[in-house]
Amino acid sequence: MMNIDTKPLVSVITPAYNSERFIGETIDSVLAQTLEDWEMIIVDDCSTDRTFEIIKRYAAKEPRIKARRLSENSGAAIARNEAIRQSRGRYIAFLDSDDQWFPEKLEVQLDFMKENNAIFTFTNYCYVNEQGEGTGKVSSTPSSVNYTDLLKQNMIGCLTVMIDKNKAGPIEMVNIRTRQDYVLWLSLCKKGIRAQGLSQVLSKYRVVQNSVSSDKYKMAKQNWRVYRKIEKLSLLKSVWYFANYIFFKVKKYSTL
Repeated sequence: MMNIDTKPLVSVITPAYNSERFIGETIDSVLAQTLEDWEMIIVDDCSTDRTFEIIKRYAAKEPRIKARRLSENSGAAIARNEAIRQSRGRYIAFLDSDDQWFPEKLEVQLDFMKENNAIFTFTNYCYVNEQGEGTGKVSSTPSSVNYTDLLKQNMIGCLTVMIDKNKAGPIEMVNIRTRQDYVLWLSLCKKGIRAQGLSQVLSKYRVVQNSVSSDKYKMAKQNWRVYRKIEKLSLLKSVWYFANYIFFKVKKYSTL
């Protein structure tokens, strides 16, 4: 295990809100990593259940886990940004409080980044239900993604992303309730950073009923706002990319 007085190589960024059912499994998947040189910063967004107590219990036993709590409920973007500000690692990796990693995730992805001199990478992931059982479905990961590709569809799973902070520059998510990770990927690619994909299943994405990401209508509305309000695309371009977004979403969910 690393010396906790030195800077960790990887900082794991985890926002948490009312995740008492799953947060233990999420943390356990980080503790099981074959790469041990990490820190995990979990920021609780004022949960009303036992989430923060569970996080504190893990942090009391494992010095690489840092438990933090926001003073008021503020959303995943603010929670992630707080964790990023406190991170000390060269690399940051995102993991939400209901998802999991396979044990080799960090080691394999870090090797991939070093071999390819990559700044921003993502991988395949598999889908599991609320009980953690596999659905048989796996994401499809292209070898690389640019800004235009991302406008058509977001094929980057947040739980799979690893970024080299030294090369990428300041990392911060825009303060919106959903799609804040998508906006970050767009901003990185807009700077000319190529998102490089590793077609290996290294994470488990949990499909949770009634979650923010499960509301397809709200997600579609937010995507439109991203085009018009944040990316400031013309109406014609927004319509074109939104049509692509709908097409790929229908195609994706018809196979889940």
